[in-house]
Amino acid sequence: MEQPTASTAPGKSKPVAAGNSAQQRNHLRTVELLLEVSRKMAAFDTLDEVLNALVEMTTAQLNAERGSLFLNDPDSNELYSRVAQGNIQREIRLLNNSGIAGYVFTSGEPLIIHDAYSDPRFNRSIDEQTGFVTHNILCVPIKTVKGEVIGVAETLNKHKGKFTARDLHLLEAMTSQGTLALQSAQFIERMKAVHKQEMEFIDVVSEVTADIKLGSLLQKVMGEATRMLNAERSTLFLNDEKTSQLWSEVGQGLASMQIRLPNHLGIAGAVFTSGKSINIPYAYADLRFNPEFDKKTGFFTRSILCVPIVNKHGKTIGVTQVLNRRGGPFTSDDESRLRAFTAQISIALENAKLFADVQAMKNYNEAMLESMSNGLITLDENERIATCNAAGLRIFKARAEEVLRKPVAEFFADGNLWVLEKLKLVDESGEQQTSMDAPLQVAGETLSVNLTVQPLLNIDQKRIGSMFVIEDISSEKRIKSTMSRYMDPGIADRLVAAGAEVLGGKDVECTVLFSDIRGFTTLTEQLGAQGTVALLNEYFTLMVECIQREEGMLDKFIGDALMAAFGIPEGHADDADRAVRAAIAMIRTLGEWNKQRQAHGKPPVNIGVGMNTDSVVSGNIGSKKRMDFTIIGDGVNLASRLESACKQYGTHILVSESTYKRLRGTYQARELDLVVVKGKTRPVAIYEILDYHTDETYPNLIDALGHFRNALTKYHQRKWQDATRLLDEVLALNPNDKPAKLYIERCRYFIDNPPGDDWDGVWVMESK
Repeated sequence: MEQPTASTAPGKSKPVAAGNSAQQRNHLRTVELLLEVSRKMAAFDTLDEVLNALVEMTTAQLNAERGSLFLNDPDSNELYSRVAQGNIQREIRLLNNSGIAGYVFTSGEPLIIHDAYSDPRFNRSIDEQTGFVTHNILCVPIKTVKGEVIGVAETLNKHKGKFTARDLHLLEAMTSQGTLALQSAQFIERMKAVHKQEMEFIDVVSEVTADIKLGSLLQKVMGEATRMLNAERSTLFLNDEKTSQLWSEVGQGLASMQIRLPNHLGIAGAVFTSGKSINIPYAYADLRFNPEFDKKTGFFTRSILCVPIVNKHGKTIGVTQVLNRRGGPFTSDDESRLRAFTAQISIALENAKLFADVQAMKNYNEAMLESMSNGLITLDENERIATCNAAGLRIFKARAEEVLRKPVAEFFADGNLWVLEKLKLVDESGEQQTSMDAPLQVAGETLSVNLTVQPLLNIDQKRIGSMFVIEDISSEKRIKSTMSRYMDPGIADRLVAAGAEVLGGKDVECTVLFSDIRGFTTLTEQLGAQGTVALLNEYFTLMVECIQREEGMLDKFIGDALMAAFGIPEGHADDADRAVRAAIAMIRTLGEWNKQRQAHGKPPVNIGVGMNTDSVVSGNIGSKKRMDFTIIGDGVNLASRLESACKQYGTHILVSESTYKRLRGTYQARELDLVVVKGKTRPVAIYEILDYHTDETYPNLIDALGHFRNALTKYHQRKWQDATRLLDEVLALNPNDKPAKLYIERCRYFIDNPPGDDWDGVWVMESK
């Protein structure tokens, strides 16, 4: 009897065969799937296409709701995903050691997570940003053939059931199959990026080096360095060998400014002196970093890359400093790119610097010639006029085309033949010839000139022409003879230089200064006539010197008083400061002089000074026989009132609100009162200048000024008791503070006689 065959025999042999058949079919499907992965991956050229296809295939095969594939960025230590299914179509970046993906990447171990929100490694912020809810996660590392982890693959939210070990193996197999395509696509993308950078680098260098102007070249280099390294800011410093400083120009046009610093200090100085690059990932952790610049500018420096700029001779000519790379610290590739960039543009920088030096010298020479008050005419070898500066054209009352290229014999004809005789003597002797106060005929008018004729030599001392220097002294002779009757020589010289038209009346803004000797009548009685004259002569000599040192104009002496103006005839931006400095110098000089007088048993001299800044009328006032160049107006009157008010307040220097607001310097000062001077209705604030004081003449000045300021505030708030208490503290610091005593009297008066509701704190000055 035949035995049953294996296919028909009862028992377990038949199920085992069926199981083997199912495994074979699953294995075959897997192989086919992996072949399909390879086939599809081979059809794509770009990294984005490979990533997208691989995510779609793994998501579909694992029956998941969404998938993501993260690759590692070694430059920033971030995992990035360029594709994600669903509503999100943007790049996601996260640190390669955070979250589920970071754990899998760093550990190299796959994970199956059935409840994402219960896992402490899960980062909920992505869900919160996108609105997506993650339930379960399957995450595997993406490894190369050598076992290097280059990224991770995730699938999220399996539609039915939970992710299984089979799903995990399938995802690992599919990502492994696609790894080669990923690496190839990454390599191609890097090569394209490098090629693009190289082409951009060539274009940038070509564009930048085409610029010959140093200012715009610096701006272009700094702009390209910032863009090229994806930084927030960059600065290019060039070395100034004359001053041993590194300098840079920030901004363009009228708003540009220079930054200068010693070439051995700070990060830039260390790079310049050593010739070596410095890459600082955390600026505030480096002792060489000076945080003061951040405090001044409000900028926060995180990272710094600074490289030397070396010319073709190997000499360091400057440094380029780049700050705050976006996405993390600067890399070694950044340093290499910046060094290559600065090496390429170093020649352009030196050429631009040379051009700037030559242009600056040319501009300097031209400006020097054009600013000269003397006429300057040069002749070429053929004795034709080659150049004539602005002063020369003005003297000859001619246009440039009427002078240039003219034969000198034709230009200096008729009554000016003596000029040609001087030129002939220079030709014969080779030595300079000079004529003083000589007559020059110009347009039917005779000018008085000083003329110098000299040979023009080149650097090799070879004669290349001649030069005339002409000084027109005609107007100076006329005006000086008139002005010397009523004005000091210094002011007269300036008026002559400015032109005769300034002698007419005109509106100008200036600071007027009045000073007066206190108790002068008593002094005259003690000294007698001769003693009084001697005192005034000595006193005015000292005071006038203080005024002229600050380029003030002494207007007049009025008995024992003097009047001066700052801003006439020439205005300065700091005329108010000049006046205040002169007043301070007057009080200090007077103090030293009084020490000498008292040492000889003579009585001291005390003065008051008042100043006001306003628009006044300046000009000649008087008759043909006697004129006075002076100033008039309400601004002058107020300065006089303030000088007189020094008596009332027991002060030495008072200035108006107008003067105080124009002061650029810092002075020890205090607001003293709000007053209406006699003849006026509008109140003005007045201030006392105390800068002349020493610790001996006014102890504890700073503290006293603080108490006085607070007391004045309480005074205007009608808090008389509080004001009195603060003023008592002022007197405790300095018992001789007379304004404090005056305000105490006012407070006591108002305590007993409270003012009406319309009281505004203004004090009416009844006296002049």
